[in-house]
Amino acid sequence: MRILIVDDEKNIRMALASAVESIGNTTVTLASTGAAALKEFKSIAFDIVLLDLRLSQENGLDLMEEMLRISPRLAVILVTANSSIETAVEAMRRGAFDYVSKPCTPDQIRHVIARVKSTRKLENRVAELESRIESESPEIDLTTQSSALQKVLDVAFKAAESEASILILGETGTGKSVLSHAIHKRSPRASSAFITVSCPSLSRDLLENELFGHAKGAFTGAHTDTIGKVASADGGTLFLDEIGELPLEIQARLLRLLQEREYERVGETKSHRSNVRVIAATNRNLKEEVAAGKFREDLYYRLNVISFTLPPLRDHIDDLENLAAVHLKNFSSHSGKKAKWLSPLALDQMRKYHWPGNLRELRNILERAVILSSGEEITPADLIEKIQDSSEIQIGGKTTLEEIKNEHIRRVVESSKTLKEAAVHLGIDSATLYRIRAKQN
Repeated sequence: MRILIVDDEKNIRMALASAVESIGNTTVTLASTGAAALKEFKSIAFDIVLLDLRLSQENGLDLMEEMLRISPRLAVILVTANSSIETAVEAMRRGAFDYVSKPCTPDQIRHVIARVKSTRKLENRVAELESRIESESPEIDLTTQSSALQKVLDVAFKAAESEASILILGETGTGKSVLSHAIHKRSPRASSAFITVSCPSLSRDLLENELFGHAKGAFTGAHTDTIGKVASADGGTLFLDEIGELPLEIQARLLRLLQEREYERVGETKSHRSNVRVIAATNRNLKEEVAAGKFREDLYYRLNVISFTLPPLRDHIDDLENLAAVHLKNFSSHSGKKAKWLSPLALDQMRKYHWPGNLRELRNILERAVILSSGEEITPADLIEKIQDSSEIQIGGKTTLEEIKNEHIRRVVESSKTLKEAAVHLGIDSATLYRIRAKQN
């Protein structure tokens, strides 16, 4: 946690610094004047400012307003004499987090800082939950039997420890949003917010407002100042999903945020700061988009510090059984049904399917199967027709008579309530069918 202490009395500055440093995991910066404080502010993103309300040459309240303008989520704690408590209360109405009266004890300082940390943690958790609900990212197991996917995960998790921007490429539904969240959880920013912005979901104006917020009076209905997701992600991670859809006008503003950590709200010329780590994802070929003039080349290189491509599900199909088991367990629990599993034939048909929608399609198909299936086992009859057709043996194709016979028996058994009923449909006795099934299994 980065803390700035601003007081014109050296003894008080040192006493406050001693109290703060005893908390641990803090970086303390000292300033004796408002000008010195603002100079520090332009180079460092602070979490908390301990500010003397009455500086010798400057008005602490004016300084507070300037700091909050630059960093809306900053927690300003005023240090004030008893005679100015009324002013301190007014300052809280205007954005200060709290105040302490001089002379104050180290325990008082530690207590109010602990409240800031607790409040910020709660705000970050709420913002993260809201973001996850909006993004509707499926929760999947990131273990894999694929060496190609494992190499991607190794690079991703090494990159997580850095502050570098990350660009995740891959087809729709390959798990880019899930991986971005996993990277955040393994990063030094894990205790801060993870905020998602879906670039194709809104018009240009609405997307700009969602990202950067707006000032009061910026447009009809803007009755108050509103912070955007860039400010909400301050200290954490901003995930830009399908960034290839980002309008060119907003690309310029994003580039400035990445280069200078500064931005302006809609309808405002004053700059704000936000210390965010950006992870972007797209299913588009951004090099082609740059060549076509649809994506800024400078932004592409700024985002492409570390990049990797998630393989489609068909290229790590050996993971399907484990992924399906995780989804079936979750969907069964949420629907109030007993745990379900895939029959061997259903699993075999799913392995042969091409999966153009990748992990997202897998999730949707399994959710449908759990809802519509009657038994505890998911059979081919519970799957959508295109999956059934993908493994269909073609009469007249390059298929042996034995394969056709076995497939016919499997389908009759799958569609029958009992083996006895299946034997009747096949025109054989039950004992013969038991022997055939035993050989097949």
